[in-house]
Amino acid sequence: MASNIYLVRQQISRLGQRMSSFQLNLNPLKEPLGFIKVLEWIASIFAFATCGGFKGKTEIQVACQTSKPDNKTITATFGYPFRLNEASFQTPQGVNVCDVDWKSYVLIGDYSSAAQFYVTFAVFVFLYCIAALLLYVGYTNLYRDSRKLPMIDFVVTLVATFLWLVSTSAWAKALTDIKTATGRNIVQELLPCNQHGVICHFGSVTSMGSLNVSVIFGFLNMILWGGNAWFVYKETSLHSPSNTSTSHSQGGIPPPTGI
Repeated sequence: MASNIYLVRQQISRLGQRMSSFQLNLNPLKEPLGFIKVLEWIASIFAFATCGGFKGKTEIQVACQTSKPDNKTITATFGYPFRLNEASFQTPQGVNVCDVDWKSYVLIGDYSSAAQFYVTFAVFVFLYCIAALLLYVGYTNLYRDSRKLPMIDFVVTLVATFLWLVSTSAWAKALTDIKTATGRNIVQELLPCNQHGVICHFGSVTSMGSLNVSVIFGFLNMILWGGNAWFVYKETSLHSPSNTSTSHSQGGIPPPTGI
């Protein structure tokens, strides 16, 4: 029992010594493993920034059937996390439009789950890339000598690739529904617009080009992480276990795999 405790303390001490010996080495960034990780870090920023920072509005022109019809604009403002069912229509200040309480009418749909899942995952990927890059350039020897760290990195890479596919697909479907809910079809869904004496025409909706870009970066992230899985796999003991065992049996020292 005492010997086991001593061995654990010795391993912890060695790990602490390795972690305390931070040595900046930029060479890993010149290799595919480190270079692609930088690209993943940048792509994750664009992914959550283009989605999480969106603000838009949809406008409808409303006219009353009076002797002097005059078009008035009602506006519904929406944005991340795209709870459209909380975005009510607003009239110009101090203007009564056809004696209708437009504030009680909202857009249709709640797409916050898909949007928040996508943005939250992108933020976690952003943080993981920072930690991985710090390990690559600051603790290169620790990463090379360890059998667990490359394996953990490989598993995380596979999981991240799958989650990028899931989150981006869900967000792409939600974006399609958002475009429909804020587009021309909204005139047919508004109850006052179907009443006698009220004439509604679709005005405009904010361009969603940045949201389209967020979907593109989502699938780009999936490609980057999927491609990087091969280079991370080469750092694990799964890539060439036979060579490692042969070198040990011959009394030699296995060469470092390198980053």
